[in-house]
Amino acid sequence: MSMSGDSKEPREDQSQAPLIEHLIELRSRLMRAVIVILVVFLGLYSFANDIYTFVAEPLMDLLPAGSQMIATEVASPFLAPFKLTLVVAVFIAIPFVLHQAWAFIAPGLYDNEKALAIPILVSSIALFYGGAAFAYYVVFPLLFEFFTQTGPDNIAIMTDINQYLNFVLKLFFAFGVAFEIPIATFLLILSGATTVESLSKKRPYILLGCFVVGMLLTPPDVISQSLLAIPMYLLYEVGLLFGRLVRKRKEEKEADEEQEADL
Repeated sequence: MSMSGDSKEPREDQSQAPLIEHLIELRSRLMRAVIVILVVFLGLYSFANDIYTFVAEPLMDLLPAGSQMIATEVASPFLAPFKLTLVVAVFIAIPFVLHQAWAFIAPGLYDNEKALAIPILVSSIALFYGGAAFAYYVVFPLLFEFFTQTGPDNIAIMTDINQYLNFVLKLFFAFGVAFEIPIATFLLILSGATTVESLSKKRPYILLGCFVVGMLLTPPDVISQSLLAIPMYLLYEVGLLFGRLVRKRKEEKEADEEQEADL
């Protein structure tokens, strides 16, 4: 009895050891990510007001001379720049955070999966930043010009700094995620969940879905909805293009392998 009990305990310890090691490594990498975000945040905090001024420029440039933003809450002049700086710190630290996630899962991947995952990871980061930049430099000027010129002449525009921040962060996130569509489309084709032909036949539904998503994620006006929906659809076509290229390369590789087998 005692021998059987002793044999079970080592087996349980052996099965729990890898799990504990993985949890320790996960905690370590999460702590590194949090530390980097805090370090970046502390480095940027002295420029918090300048960062907020930069983000507010697309609206401030269109306001009448002498106009300014307002703070309707006592703590808003402090909390709004603080919140924005923390978000910017996370944005800047995203490559390092994703690198920590990659380092955690990479040992469990095959070599071909690693070779494919790195370009996808880099492309995802670049597309997310590209979506945020597109929102700031293209969408914001058009959107705020429309908003500031459509109201009655006797209405003074006095935007609350906290409300403005929530508005632009929502758009930054929406466009950043929307620009990930080529990656999502490519992965669906690569995994075999769907085919290029199937997705090509669904173009009308995809276009309609892009406008529905644009309607849900942007303010209730046609301009902002279109500015999100049209790039989403174009990026969907880019994903299909890469899917075709990968399929063609895969077919050529299989054909070469068949020829080598015949020889």
